Amino acid sequence: MGLSLALNSARSSLIATSTQVALAARNTAGASDPFYTRKIANLVATSGGSAVSIQRATDSALFDRKLSATSSVAASEAVLDGLTTLKGTIGDTDDGTSPAARLGALNAALLMAANKPDDAALARTAVDRARDLAASLAAGATAVQSVRAQADAGLADSVARINDLLTQFDAANRLVTNGTGADVTDALDDRDRILANLSQEIGISTVTRAGNDVAIYTDSGVPLFERSPRRVSFTPTTAFPAGTTGAAVTVDGVPVTGATSPMPVHSGRIAGLAELRDNVATRYEAQLDGIANGLIDAFAETGTDALGNPVRAAGLFTAGPGGPVPNGTTANQLGLAARIRVNAAVDPQQGGNVSLLRDGGIAGAAYRSNPDPATNAAYPDRLRALAAALGADRPFDASSDLGTRSSLQDFATASTGWLSAKRQAATTNSDYQSTLLARASDAYSNATGVNTDDETAMTLQLERSYTASAKLLTVINDLLKTLMDAVR
Repeated sequence: MGLSLALNSARSSLIATSTQVALAARNTAGASDPFYTRKIANLVATSGGSAVSIQRATDSALFDRKLSATSSVAASEAVLDGLTTLKGTIGDTDDGTSPAARLGALNAALLMAANKPDDAALARTAVDRARDLAASLAAGATAVQSVRAQADAGLADSVARINDLLTQFDAANRLVTNGTGADVTDALDDRDRILANLSQEIGISTVTRAGNDVAIYTDSGVPLFERSPRRVSFTPTTAFPAGTTGAAVTVDGVPVTGATSPMPVHSGRIAGLAELRDNVATRYEAQLDGIANGLIDAFAETGTDALGNPVRAAGLFTAGPGGPVPNGTTANQLGLAARIRVNAAVDPQQGGNVSLLRDGGIAGAAYRSNPDPATNAAYPDRLRALAAALGADRPFDASSDLGTRSSLQDFATASTGWLSAKRQAATTNSDYQSTLLARASDAYSNATGVNTDDETAMTLQLERSYTASAKLLTVINDLLKTLMDAVR
């Protein structure tokens, strides 16, 4: 071997080895970054000796699984957070604050008052329990509106974040596609980091195309990024009274949430928030409205008009001026839970007369049941009829997601159980999805992450190689010196 050839070989070996040592140090420094992938130095033979090309460890299948699990976790947690808020506000069946418990307390108070109808204190207690029940329903309706408003605000935040991430992805993708022949492994890591963050907000799938270009689609197939970012839009709603329909999230004008969406997303935070705002919360709101409607109807009073025809009017419970006339159906019950109140005519806190609960006539003298209130203070019939009405089966709207016919007490208990079951199912799903994400993350980390022990061992081997190359250079230098001395 000629000295010049040996010199070139030793020098290229030193350069390659130093590059590999630097790469090992780079790997060690990035070991704590969950999105850093191990960089691998490949020696490539050249006419002048050897060179180093850098690639990164990757596993597309595991990475896609990690993205899918991230989206599923974000969706389940969004639903669970909303259900936890509702549950904390309304309580369990055993709690005294739940509508079911307060309905039971009202029924017990009515029965006690019916057993001693001349005791005004017992009638006052029954009215107090009715007021508590109305307040519980109103608090539940307020909680539903608050949860829906928070979900809507969360959708606005998520859409803003999606647009920002797509802009970041555009810049990172350009670095990758324009970096032919250069080390773009860090840019690839940045691109994966952006995809992982994006998958938290919306379920995605990716397609790698020529030139290492990546296209992004929602999990339902709507393009989010193809050569350039697509615009994701959303118009927030300021308030959510009963019956309000929140706006849909759109991608280039195509709705990806809501009942009218042709291609709704199935995972990601926006999917969970949309499910909470548009389905879970509205169903529970319909249940509360159904209870309020049943109460107004059960405590309604019947009188006669000028022609002798029976006429019904609100009794102990009312929805205020302009409220629906009790008619034994589920019509016009929207928003009743937020508006139900104890009738001022029988409420002592509003100057009312509690005796009207026993005698009837809360809606006016034409609706009185007791034929002679002045002499018949022990009249029990009206109180017993009210207690019986609470236990009677009545129709309920199918949108409540419960049975369409049952007693008020059974319906209220089923409503509380429904909410508890939804929360338990959401908790189970969230735990399951979190476990899948942890397993997928571990598998991906094992396949692409950095093992510092391996990098240290590799560095020691490279140092020995570097030392050997350095000694070879020393020998060549001595030989060249000897040759030059001989020529002189």
